[in-house]
Amino acid sequence: MNRPIASQDTLRERAIHLVVNGERRAALGATSTTLLEFLRYQLGLTGSKQGCDKGDCGACTVLVEGEPVLACLTLASRCEGKAVDTVEGLKRPGGLHPLQRAFIDLNAAQCGFCTPGMLMTAAHFLAEREVGSPVSRDTVAHALSGNLCRCTGYVKILDAIIRAAEELDAEATA
Repeated sequence: MNRPIASQDTLRERAIHLVVNGERRAALGATSTTLLEFLRYQLGLTGSKQGCDKGDCGACTVLVEGEPVLACLTLASRCEGKAVDTVEGLKRPGGLHPLQRAFIDLNAAQCGFCTPGMLMTAAHFLAEREVGSPVSRDTVAHALSGNLCRCTGYVKILDAIIRAAEELDAEATA
C-alpha cells in the first residue's frame, strides 16, 4: 500500500509566535517545522547549528522557558507563545556575556560549530547554580554531557566555563 510522504496537515503553514531573545517574533511555519528550522530559516537566526538532526550532538541547543532543549527535535509549533533564547541573545547590553568572553580569551572555540550549543547549555548550568558554589571540571563535564565537540579534548571549554562562573560570582558579590 502506498502512503503519502507527508500528510496535508504536516504541510499546512500557520503563524507561529515566539518571544525570541526578549523580542516578540512571528513567521509562517508548517506544523512539522522544527524549532531549529524555524529559527534559522524563518527568523534568520543562524547561531544555532544544524548538526546531526537526531539529538546526538547538542549543536542546536537553545533555551525554551529557561530550559535547554534540542531545537532539531522540538517542533516550533509546540513552542507557541514561549520564550526562546538563542546564542544571539546571550550577549549583554554592555558587551559579551562572561561565557563568550572566556571562550574567546581561552580559545575554547576551535572550529566553532559546537560553540553555540555549548554556550547555551553552559549558560543554563551557570544560571541554575547557587552563586559561590564550587564549580569543578566534573560538574561542568556532566552539565555538558549532551554536547559533542569534535575538535578539542574539552579542556579549554571546561576552563572557560569555570572562568565564567568565577566572573559571574564576582559580579554577584560586588
